[in-house]
Amino acid sequence: MPKTDDYFFLRWLRAQKFDLKKSEDMLRKHLEFRKQQDLDNIFTWQPSEVIQLYDSGGMCGYDYEGCPVWFDIIGKLDPKGLLLSASKQELIRKRIKVCELLLQECELQSQKLGRKTETSIIVFDMEGLNLKHLWKPAVEVYQQFFAILEANYPETMKNLIVIRAPKLFPVAFNLVKSFMSEETRKKMVILGGNWKQELQKFISPDQLPMEFGGTMTDPNGNPKCLSKIKYGGEVPKSYYMHNQVSVQYEHTVTVGRSSSLQLEFEILFPECVLRWQFASDGADIGFGVFLKAKKGERQRVGKMTEVLPSERYNAHLVPEDGSLTCPKAGIYVIRFDNTYSLMHTKKVSYTVEVLLPDKATQENIQSLKATSPSPAQ
Repeated sequence: MPKTDDYFFLRWLRAQKFDLKKSEDMLRKHLEFRKQQDLDNIFTWQPSEVIQLYDSGGMCGYDYEGCPVWFDIIGKLDPKGLLLSASKQELIRKRIKVCELLLQECELQSQKLGRKTETSIIVFDMEGLNLKHLWKPAVEVYQQFFAILEANYPETMKNLIVIRAPKLFPVAFNLVKSFMSEETRKKMVILGGNWKQELQKFISPDQLPMEFGGTMTDPNGNPKCLSKIKYGGEVPKSYYMHNQVSVQYEHTVTVGRSSSLQLEFEILFPECVLRWQFASDGADIGFGVFLKAKKGERQRVGKMTEVLPSERYNAHLVPEDGSLTCPKAGIYVIRFDNTYSLMHTKKVSYTVEVLLPDKATQENIQSLKATSPSPAQ
C-alpha cells in the first residue's frame, strides 16, 4: 500500500474536484482494485520471458524537479506477436506494475530530495507507428491501461510527451483519448521536428539517453541505454502459444454461391483508416477493397478502382484482419467474393470500422511540421 499521508488523500480529492463523496468512492474502488490485483506483492511478480524481452519501455532519468521519466517505445512493438505469445491480462498487469514502480520511485525521490515528488513523465516514442499497431486487440490493451490509470493513479502524471509522431498518430490517439480524462489530455505535449532540443526543456541532457538528444549512455557507451530501456522488436514465432486471438464479430452474413457481397463506407477526408476483421465458416472466401465514384449504385468490379487486390483467404482456418489508410475521400467498397464457388454458399462473420483522426492533434502535428526548421530526426 502506498504511503497514506495527506498528499495521498489530496490526490483523490483533486481528481474529483474536492467532492468528498466521489473522492471516497474512487478511493474505495481503488482499494478493492489493489486487493484484486494483489498490488502489495506486485514487485515479486515477474511477467513471462517474452514480455520481459519484447515488451518495450523503461525508467531512465529524472526531470529538472526530480520526477522520474518513463520511456514507452511504441513504434518498435510487435503487438500481434506479443498477444499471440501472452495474454492481454498479462500485458496490462505489466503496465500496472510500471505505475506502481513509478509511485515507488516518487517516494524514494521524496526521501532523497527532502521534498514531495508526486508525479512522473512518460515519453512516448512513436517512430515506426504503423497500421499493425491499430490492430483492435492491441489498441484494447492501451484503452484498458488508460482506463486503469485514470481510475487508480489520479494526479500522478506530470506530462505525456509524444515524440516522432507520424501522420497516423492522430488516428491512434483518437482510439484511446476517450479513456483519458480532460486533465490528462491537457498534459499531453507533442514535440515537432526539433524534438531533441525541445525535450531538454523538460529533462536535463545528463538525464536523457543520447538516443533522445541527451548525453547519458550505458556504462559500455551504448547511446540507447539498453540496461534501462527495452526497445521491443519482432517476437520470434517460437514464443507463440496460439495462432489467433479470440474476436467478437459485429455481423454475420451469408454470401451466395457464384455471388459476392459489397459493403460501402463513405470516407469524407483523406488519412482515415479502414479497419477490418473477418472469418469464414467451412471454406475460404475472397476479399478486396475498391473505390467508386457514386454512393448507392452497385458497380461491377471492373468499373471500380482497385485499392486492395481481391484474394482468396483461408479465413475458415485463421481469421483475417487488416487495415489501410484511405489516400483520398470517396466511397470505399469492401467486397467478399464467392463468385468462384459454383456449389457452396459461405457464412462470413465480420467487423469493419472507419477510424477517424483526432482533428486537433492532426492540426497540431501539421502546424509543427510547418514551423519546424528541419525535418524530424
